[in-house]
Amino acid sequence: MRREILLAQPRGFCAGVERAIEIVEKAIEKFGAPIYVRHEIVHNTYVVNDLKQKGAVFIEDINEVPMGATLIFSAHGVPKVVERQAQDRELSVYDATCPLVTKVHIELTKLAEQGYEFIMIGHKGHPEVEGTLGQLDKGIHLVEDLEDINRLMPSQTELLAVVTQTTLSVDDTAEIVSAIKMRFPKVRMPKQQDICYATQNRQDAVKMMSAEVDIVIVVGSHNSSNSNRLRDLAIKQGRQSFMVDSVADIDESWFEGHRCIGVTAGASAPEVLVQEVISKLKKLGALSVRQLKGVEEKFKFPLPKGLKVH
Repeated sequence: MRREILLAQPRGFCAGVERAIEIVEKAIEKFGAPIYVRHEIVHNTYVVNDLKQKGAVFIEDINEVPMGATLIFSAHGVPKVVERQAQDRELSVYDATCPLVTKVHIELTKLAEQGYEFIMIGHKGHPEVEGTLGQLDKGIHLVEDLEDINRLMPSQTELLAVVTQTTLSVDDTAEIVSAIKMRFPKVRMPKQQDICYATQNRQDAVKMMSAEVDIVIVVGSHNSSNSNRLRDLAIKQGRQSFMVDSVADIDESWFEGHRCIGVTAGASAPEVLVQEVISKLKKLGALSVRQLKGVEEKFKFPLPKGLKVH
């Protein structure tokens, strides 16, 4: 069977991921190894292993970092308690939190000072969610699904605001937001959509691509929230979809009877992995590769002070 590969546009690294990886690389270059990183800098096995080889040491507990050493916070953000622990250990900290996540944290803090309580839409245990919940000592309630909304017991309903995990599905969030509005009519929505532009763009690209393909391959690690959402979205569009951490995860049987294969990548997956998948698919009989039209992202976030190149 003559097979064709369609590539989603955009796909792969977003500006927040590029910035986070660059922060680790610049810190190693400037201060020498080891450089400590709290949690995986981004959720991608290839990226984490590459940085380990360059001299990054990934930790979960601040107490694993020697006093006075250099520490980097991951792109997902950290709770306030972690910031205080880093100060207590006199660590030199560089914050690689995605600026769009930081925007949510700033919004929380400002509204909390005005007496607001919060409903956060997100996945329990995800580091971004833990970081956002940890911005406040109280008054923030996590909901993962529609059932959680019925269990909500805020202390008051006059000053309630919604925030969301940035990497969620737009469609899923809209359904939950609608249910929250029904139960709490006075709830305040974010001024701007908290779901990041890169998440939105990659999901829109998958929707468009799904109309033209028989099957969708998502390149991304299994702990990557935005990669999982891309696969879920393709399935909702009526397409078979599989997520692969690397080319080794590909099963030849997936493509039986399929002529057109769609390929995309989560925001933390590097393009080198996409190209390896394309090479594998060519070996399995794909004769052509065509990149679809889509949003061209040229946005770039600045590095923290002390790591900027002069």
